[in-house]
Amino acid sequence: MLTDKSIDDLAERYKSEYKKLLTAEAIPLSKDNIELLSKLYIPLSYWLSLKKEKPFTLGINGAQGSGKTTFTKILKLLLNHIYKKSVVSFSIDDLYLTQQERLKLSKSQHPLLATRGVPGTHDITLGLDIFQQLKGDNKSPTYIPTFNKAIDDRNNQHNWQKILIKPDIILFEGWCVGAQAETDQSLNKAINLLEEKEDINMHWRKYINDQLKDTYTTLFSEIDELIMLKIPDFQKVIEWRKLQETKLKNSSGQYAGMNEQEIERFTMHFERITRNCLKEMPTRATLVFEIGMEHCINNALYNK
Repeated sequence: MLTDKSIDDLAERYKSEYKKLLTAEAIPLSKDNIELLSKLYIPLSYWLSLKKEKPFTLGINGAQGSGKTTFTKILKLLLNHIYKKSVVSFSIDDLYLTQQERLKLSKSQHPLLATRGVPGTHDITLGLDIFQQLKGDNKSPTYIPTFNKAIDDRNNQHNWQKILIKPDIILFEGWCVGAQAETDQSLNKAINLLEEKEDINMHWRKYINDQLKDTYTTLFSEIDELIMLKIPDFQKVIEWRKLQETKLKNSSGQYAGMNEQEIERFTMHFERITRNCLKEMPTRATLVFEIGMEHCINNALYNK
């Protein structure tokens, strides 16, 4: 049973490790961010530790720059150390098709599919195979790819995650995790210059929507419960993507980075689905964590 005292005791015990993680992720050690350890992360990790399914799969949705990767790392840390749970975490980004595969797709379907990110640019067959292995009784190692955004391609297999035991909990995060298709009619109106100028016949957006109706529905059915990190509005994606660019530049000498115009064009690829998630997902996600304008979680909603 989690009590106020036990939460305070755990927060004090793990505050140092928590601060180290925030620092490594370039998250300010503000009072509000520190207090999230006791107010949010410890109760949430306790809630997850009580799940009976093995493995229990939690989907974590959040727009670009929402902090979902850091959020996932904190949960994994606490579940490992406090509750002794074996946890596997990976991102839908890790399932991106290789650069060569996306180039081939761009020639057969639409030039915009050369850019990673949207549904249709992931290896769904590989993702389903990973879930099958993690949830099955297979004694062989499970290999999960890692994607290197600095080179815009998948890492060599010797840099993939190697999972040797069946996990208690799977944390599956990503900007479009759990996303649903729109109606075909809603695709008719372009919502930005990218759609207006480079997808005149709507083939790109229809292709993406069809993927969400089909194989992505199968992939997301592997999720037992979904939580959402809800940003204030889409404009924050552009602002916070710029922060991500700075982190990528600092962490890799290989990455030249994007300028402001390139960032704005890049985020247009994600705009339609992000806006749709912001509109419809809060009513069906189990938990919604609302992120304030200052990039800190300031409210939680529970949909029973």
